[in-house]
Amino acid sequence: MSIKNTLIEKLQNKSAKIAILGLGYVGLPLAVVFGEAGFKVTGIDPDTRKVDSLNGGVSYIPDVTTESVAKLITAGLLTATTDFSILKEMDAVSICVPTPLRKTGDPDLSFIVSATELLAPYAHPGMVVVLESSTYPGTTREMVLPRLNGKNGLVIGENLFIAFSPERVDPGRTDWTTKNTPKVVGGITENCSDVATAWYEQTLDTVIRVSTAEVAEMAKLLENTFRMINIGMVNELAIMCDRLGVDVWEVIDAAATKPFGFMKFSPGPGLGGHCIPIDPLYLSWKMKAFNYNARFIELASDVNTNMPRFAVSKVQDALNNVGKPVKGSNVLVLGVAYKPDIDDMRESPSLDVIHLLQVKGADVSYHDPYIPEFKHEGWEMQSISDLMPAVQSADVVVIVTNHKSYDYAAILQEASLIVDTRNALGKAGKDSPKVVRL
Repeated sequence: MSIKNTLIEKLQNKSAKIAILGLGYVGLPLAVVFGEAGFKVTGIDPDTRKVDSLNGGVSYIPDVTTESVAKLITAGLLTATTDFSILKEMDAVSICVPTPLRKTGDPDLSFIVSATELLAPYAHPGMVVVLESSTYPGTTREMVLPRLNGKNGLVIGENLFIAFSPERVDPGRTDWTTKNTPKVVGGITENCSDVATAWYEQTLDTVIRVSTAEVAEMAKLLENTFRMINIGMVNELAIMCDRLGVDVWEVIDAAATKPFGFMKFSPGPGLGGHCIPIDPLYLSWKMKAFNYNARFIELASDVNTNMPRFAVSKVQDALNNVGKPVKGSNVLVLGVAYKPDIDDMRESPSLDVIHLLQVKGADVSYHDPYIPEFKHEGWEMQSISDLMPAVQSADVVVIVTNHKSYDYAAILQEASLIVDTRNALGKAGKDSPKVVRL
């Protein structure tokens, strides 16, 4: 039997040993799903806190319950380590590491490079490696392939198999999860696709095979570019409606009554999360090598990046209308997570809103039921412990993240002035003279 068919058989009978490189918002849910399917999974991460937490049966990610982790640890189906040498025993490896942007706006691929180089000494015949980290088209072939091909007698598509399968994690969702969200897979060769598809089919409900790794990489960027551009469009609409004196929220709700040809997007104080603000810029950066300017992406990014300033201008105007300057005012920001009901702060617009208000001299505090404290670029803050007294004493309350756990009726009653950037107060906010909406 060929090396390829032997590996596929091990994947199908679940005797293959699985490794997940990176135990964050993507890697840990994936590790749990593979473990629950009956695979023996080893999570590898340099962060000893994550490793110790998992080995103690405790989850640190809201989307994964401690009960699920503890059950897998007890059953011997999940373990975690900082030791990359364990990879020599693994049959299938998924790379789930961060791919942020540098301050200059170009991709930081150092985590992919590091993970691949740490894997390389232990790569062996009969192994499949799948990159899941969001990145630009060509990364798998240009960054992963050269670091593994030819090492230890490895030949891609013959005895080592490499593919790309983009993560589609949406933190906080319960309807669409790692298991039931369709999974796109594209290999470096046909044999690579065969093996990677066979692996994921043992665990996930739906696997969509595409012709190449580049197609899979581009599909991920299309998904997030679509959202980023449409959010940029409604954010600009919010600015235009503000100039026109028209209620942007009513306009969007009216347009959303059309049963075809329209998809509802909502404006806000900026974009957050790892994917939507960042992934399209990977594509824009890549296209510069082809002397092509991705104009839609650049324009949408410009609009979205400036939304925190627009939100702060609404705060400034709201305070001015009641005879108060921003400087010295007590500003309470509600929510620092990038979206409701999660503890993820990656690229959160709240950080920019807070910073801009502080630069203008405001005395800024925040409350977030999911994030008791944070450190960011040299400054740190703690969430206030008692919400309602802070609401009562604030010169202005700024709703940046619309967590469902907030009692908005009580906040509306107790606050003297509110800037609602998410329409969290709905009609009650629209009808209240002390509420300013985006």
